Amino acid sequence: MQTHEQQLIVTKDHLDERQHVNNVRYVEWVQDLAEAHWLLKSTDAMRAEFYWVMISHHIQYKAEALLDDLLLLKTYVTKSQGVKSTRIVEIYNAATGQLLTSSETIWCFMSFQTHKPTRIPENINSLFS
Repeated sequence: MQTHEQQLIVTKDHLDERQHVNNVRYVEWVQDLAEAHWLLKSTDAMRAEFYWVMISHHIQYKAEALLDDLLLLKTYVTKSQGVKSTRIVEIYNAATGQLLTSSETIWCFMSFQTHKPTRIPENINSLFS
């Protein structure tokens, strides 16, 4: 299983009126991290032919993140079959190691040519296994 990690620092733009990270930001980070992993592992040719769309998303909020917290975001794919791939994203407070949020997202593999779901080829599956 290939894990991709990134760090980020919580800024004022990430906060809601209660001065903790807004739940919508976590969803954005889940999507951004998945895209970053795809861009890192795939080739230009793959990206010209295929793309992913989010079709199901479940997120659990376990603790809050606050201004200036350093976060560690981790993602990995647990399953790819047919046209669907299941990706996990975990967000931790990097200083304490506390898990703040975990998500499971099902992505659908799409063809740019048809704009329809297409079976995930083995060379794509092997990028993340």
